[in-house]
Order: sequence, then structure tokens, then C-alpha cells
Amino acid sequence: MSVGISIDINQVIMANYIDAFVLPVPGEHLDEYKSVAGAVAAIWREHGALQYFEFVGDDLALEGTRPFPDFANAKEGEVIVFGWVVFDSKESRDRANELVAADPRMADLVGPLTHASRLIFDASRMAFGGFRPLVVSG
Repeated sequence: MSVGISIDINQVIMANYIDAFVLPVPGEHLDEYKSVAGAVAAIWREHGALQYFEFVGDDLALEGTRPFPDFANAKEGEVIVFGWVVFDSKESRDRANELVAADPRMADLVGPLTHASRLIFDASRMAFGGFRPLVVSG
């Protein structure tokens, strides 16, 4: 399935900071995860993110490199989600992180994905970090 996305290159070029993350998600629950991620993206945008992206792995092996499923310690039946959130500055990102963490909608949205009996989102298995620009070409 092909999904059209719109990237405003002007926002990407002016971006001075991104948060990026990689995590495994049970493939059988990907639609539920996607629904929650869409709502979460809107909350991030409300709190200062310029753009929010999540992609699901499709072509994850290149000879001579470590495949994402190995990197993420993916289990049988899990897919890899890679995402990033664009901010105009590290300060905007820090402020957004505080606001999102305090937003009560986040617990309501993410709570069902983190229930021990049906763990869909496991933060302990997510790689996450903030990044400043190195090369921007566009």
C-alpha cells in the first residue's frame, strides 16, 4: 500500500532539532498502534512540533549492515516502526516534551497499548534520542 505524505521542505530546512525513535510493534496490532500514533501526533503538533512522522519497516536488510529487526531485538511477528518529530529548536523540543508528558490525553491514549496482558508499546524496547542537524540538503 502506498501512502502519500506531504513534507514541507521549508519546515525541515528551518528545523534545528528532531527527536527520533525506533521500536518493534506486534504486527497483529499495527492498525491499533497506527490509530493511537495519529492521535499522539496531533498532540505533539499542538505542543510545538512542526511535523511528526512514523514509518513502518518495509525493506530492512542490506548486506554488510545490521538489520533494523536485529537492532531493535524484534521478535517473530513484530514490525519495526521508525519515527521522528521536527522542532524549530532544542528549546521548543524540551518545552514540547514537558507539555506532552503532562497532557492527560497521552495516558488515556497510550495506556491501553502498555497493559501487561497485551503489550503493544514497550518503551523499554524503544531506541530514542534528540538530534541536531549535521547535513541538510533539499
